[in-house]
Amino acid sequence: MTSTSKDTLFVLIKSLSKSEKRQFKLYVGRLGVNTDAKFLALFNLLDKMKAYNEKQILESGIVKKAQLSNLKAHLYKQILVSLRLNPVNQSIRVQIREQLDFATILYQKGLYKQSLKLLEKAKSMAIENEEKNVAYEIVELEKIIETQYITRSIPDRADELALQAKELSLQNVMTSKLSNLSLQLYSMMLKVGYVRNDADLQKVKDYFDSHLPKYRLDELGFREKLWLYKAHLWYSFLTQDFLGAFKYSSKWVELFYEHKEMIYLNPVFYLKGNHYLLESLFLIKYNSLFKDTLNRLEETVSDSKFPKNDNLASLAFIYINSNKLNHHFMEGNFEGGLYLVNVVEYGIKKHKDKIDEHHVMLLYYKIACLYFGVGDNKNCIAYLKRIINNKNLKMREDLMCFSRVLSLVAHYEAGMDYHLEVQLKNTYKFLLKMNDLHAVQKEMIKFLRNLGEIYPTDLKAEFQKLYDELKKYEDHPYEKRAFLYLDILSWLESHLQNRPVSQIIKEKSLQAIR
Repeated sequence: MTSTSKDTLFVLIKSLSKSEKRQFKLYVGRLGVNTDAKFLALFNLLDKMKAYNEKQILESGIVKKAQLSNLKAHLYKQILVSLRLNPVNQSIRVQIREQLDFATILYQKGLYKQSLKLLEKAKSMAIENEEKNVAYEIVELEKIIETQYITRSIPDRADELALQAKELSLQNVMTSKLSNLSLQLYSMMLKVGYVRNDADLQKVKDYFDSHLPKYRLDELGFREKLWLYKAHLWYSFLTQDFLGAFKYSSKWVELFYEHKEMIYLNPVFYLKGNHYLLESLFLIKYNSLFKDTLNRLEETVSDSKFPKNDNLASLAFIYINSNKLNHHFMEGNFEGGLYLVNVVEYGIKKHKDKIDEHHVMLLYYKIACLYFGVGDNKNCIAYLKRIINNKNLKMREDLMCFSRVLSLVAHYEAGMDYHLEVQLKNTYKFLLKMNDLHAVQKEMIKFLRNLGEIYPTDLKAEFQKLYDELKKYEDHPYEKRAFLYLDILSWLESHLQNRPVSQIIKEKSLQAIR
């Protein structure tokens, strides 16, 4: 039996809104002969199912097992055709493609002049809206038609098309090189996280320098600039240059505000740019600008002009709520952020088919940190277990690493000493296996391992020793990443001063320059 999560047709049907389902039935019923079509019967059956059940489909008598695969493929295609006709999905990109399809049909019928007229209109739309790949396709089709039908209305038509093709080709090559670089850097970030030593730094630097194409900023269009800023952003994150990340994420977001129509044409990139800007502001602790950026993002997303679809709703859910959690961390207001736990849990269930596990685990880690901040260590441990026990997930190793370290600290805080020794051994093995046993982790594990041998009267002195040892790594180029995932220093200060960790973080936030 195919599982719900793996059956693409079932997932597609369940993603349809009521209006989309109604439109599909109207689309199918436009001809009377389709009303009893097998694929419509299959659609109605799958729509009623709560979970995909192939046995139930076969028992319904709609289709035989040998024909099921073909019928499902046909139904899938018909749903996509129906969705394409929906005005909600008629984006500029779809409209340009539609004009190109119409022009191709006219060309195949020998109606060259009509085809060229449509192509000229589509090309203008494509160039105006930075759709240069399809613009190049249009020019190439124009060249083919011109070789068979010379209009003579423009004497230099051949030169004009050749020049347009050359310019668009160069722009598309530049976009391709920049997007490839950005994608590879992003892949490095997901796999290993931040650079861990000089060798890592040199490797990333050499890769970036050798793959960054030469360019003149004033000659780049919107899309080329967007990929350029993205590549620089990932390079900055990888090398832990958070001011650089702030600089290029700001350029990314401002690029959209300078070309406001692009917000509605490329809403995914707009959302992602704001997310990375907020993340960089969180890392450099720029609280006031963080609040302004988050508010501006929420206002734009709630605007009636902002596109509405399931994918955008899922992304907005992740980015807005993830950064709301970060805002509570910045201010040390852990108690005030607890309401977000239910919001996030509900959102994960609602968008489960559209959110990858990597982002789900990030949200779980933030919730764990929230509970740790209010002293609810049992709930903290419960959320960390969801990450640590996820054996099938290939995700950022640094997140897995600090989930285990935070779990150790939470077990200690909860007085669960009987679990601590096993936790220590497992964490130590994990860190050795991933070759990520850095100074901060070493000191933390050494401290926790020796807790059983420390007399209660000496505990404060040992906390002070650990604090003094870790403090020197706070601004270390490679060790400082430990403090991005877990504010160990504030935790130690809370023990030394016998005050809640949230109070310590709140005071630091108030003392910050921004």
